[in-house]
Amino acid sequence: MFDEWIEKARLLGASDLHLETHSPLVARIRGDLQSISATIPADSVVHVAQELLGSEGWAQFKERGSADIALSSRGVRCRASFFRTVRGIALAIRLLAPSVKDIQACNLHPDFRRLIDASTGLVIISGPTGSGKSTTLAALIEEINASRARHIVTLESPLEYIFSNRRAHIRQREIPTHSPSFEQGIIDALRENPDVLVISEMRTPEVMRLTLNAAETGHLVLATMHSANCAESLSRLCMSFPADLQASVRAQLADCLVGLSCQRLDYLETHRLRVPRCEMLFPSSGAKGTIRAGNFSQIANVLQAGGDDGMWTLDRYQRWMNQVTEWHRSAPDAVPYNSVAADPKPSPKPVVPKPAAPRPAPTRIAPVDDVIDVPAEDMNLAQLAELAKKVVERKPP
Repeated sequence: MFDEWIEKARLLGASDLHLETHSPLVARIRGDLQSISATIPADSVVHVAQELLGSEGWAQFKERGSADIALSSRGVRCRASFFRTVRGIALAIRLLAPSVKDIQACNLHPDFRRLIDASTGLVIISGPTGSGKSTTLAALIEEINASRARHIVTLESPLEYIFSNRRAHIRQREIPTHSPSFEQGIIDALRENPDVLVISEMRTPEVMRLTLNAAETGHLVLATMHSANCAESLSRLCMSFPADLQASVRAQLADCLVGLSCQRLDYLETHRLRVPRCEMLFPSSGAKGTIRAGNFSQIANVLQAGGDDGMWTLDRYQRWMNQVTEWHRSAPDAVPYNSVAADPKPSPKPVVPKPAAPRPAPTRIAPVDDVIDVPAEDMNLAQLAELAKKVVERKPP
């Protein structure tokens, strides 16, 4: 049943699926929610949850009331969140891109490559839920993977995109499968000789503190967080610390920040495509001074005046989007989901018809001396049979 839901969502072009006990299946298509099925019975939802989580995961879910996993269904990589509601069990499923894309394939501006030019420091990808932060983060990792020999350690919960080593060596660790927490994972990663450390989300003040420390100790750190704009990202990060530490945190952030991007997804009606629209902050002298002073309300003015420094406001980014005539689209599936890839069979050789054997020359019967006259009047069957017997018994001379 779960496979059927994912296949239906894929065909509809949905980005998310939502399901709750005694409710229909709901898909988010181009940003809007639509019911795409009849009411799903409670026992079906429970059966799907038990099957996907397994016995151990189901026991943890009953204890905690929530669970997050990543899995593949019919060739589609998914992130599924299970939780309890007043009606029973509910699921929120995110359908991920079928493969890891680079910056160009994600329809991002080329200036995003500036975020990975540095060898040390902190890069923050922010935005509201469902704005494509994970996809942008994966694109930055893939850009490094394609161009540089780096040791990359990722800490994710759960694992979403699976990378293949190209020039870089990527070690992906899932929380809590491979490490009990992000805090412990960051501490361990610093002993694993990484060039690039990826943190899928900064959630707690302790994770933020360890992330800043890692960015100051000779590593390039890529991280995501939830926020509506760049100013809110900086404010939320600094305000997560006690008041007596915020001044030092702001100074630390100003010194190690490589770049900050906040994005949202816009639907282009003319192209029938959702693409990210971003604002980007780079550490100019004005930006650093504003961060140190804690004047986060002035970040919008810094972005507006930072065009020469490569900064992007949402309006400026929109004007660039209006000039783009060709957007990258995902290639359609080459084979149906239920087909099995096999070695191509050689084309059958054309069948060349064999030349027909020459027909034997017809046997010529030598003329006989006598001629049998058949009377013109009607003859009965017995008479005809007697006449035929005489013809057969005749021998050629």
